[in-house]
Amino acid sequence: MIEVQGLRKSFSNVEVLRGVDFTARDGEITGLIGPNGAGKTTTLRMLYTVLRPDSGRALVDEHDASIERLEVQRRIGVLPDNRGLYPRLTAREHVRYFGRLHGLGGAELEARIGRLIERLGMEEFADRRSKGFSKGQTLKVALARALVHEPANVILDEPTNGLDIASSRAVRDLIREIRDQGRCVLFSSHIMGEVEALCDRIVVISDGLIVANGEPEELRQATGKGDLEEVFLATITQAELADLGGGRA
Repeated sequence: MIEVQGLRKSFSNVEVLRGVDFTARDGEITGLIGPNGAGKTTTLRMLYTVLRPDSGRALVDEHDASIERLEVQRRIGVLPDNRGLYPRLTAREHVRYFGRLHGLGGAELEARIGRLIERLGMEEFADRRSKGFSKGQTLKVALARALVHEPANVILDEPTNGLDIASSRAVRDLIREIRDQGRCVLFSSHIMGEVEALCDRIVVISDGLIVANGEPEELRQATGKGDLEEVFLATITQAELADLGGGRA
């Protein structure tokens, strides 16, 4: 389970997060959505230990990501916004390297690598060096290395960005399987159709604050909108009007 409690973060006196609170539960897919610059990636980076909050806590299975960094890293698999492959390693070597970092080895590790390569359709480039990989190929490798240790909590930033239709469907099916195994999935996406197809719960962030949090049907009822894209736009508009009326916190 992932818990975010009162997160605040500023960069150069610009307050990016202004007290963010939400929970992503085990056995659920939670979507974190919002406009560009809302604070999504900053929040995710705190959860996967890259950034420290100015105040508040980011918890993974009740472990504080700022204090117990190694324990949190053992419990999460991360697809970050920056995929960051090593150009001289093959796709298979990338996944093997990350598996070894998590203490895996031998036949078990090779079997996991083989399953991920097959599931993500990486057979054609699995043993090629990653220099020159397409955006979609890079994303698949980054996703495979995030999942090789079968983490209890999975954090995905734009998990289908750059994939074709068939690959996107395969990734969505894999995300559902992870959820059905009782694990926690938190992901960010700008694709509303994907959010609607996957999410058990949606958290909307705008200007560093959580402005909506609930099941898709709850948000539809709250806004009076049927289409999730319209729900999102209505929620953001209401938040902006409230901020203008009351001034920034």
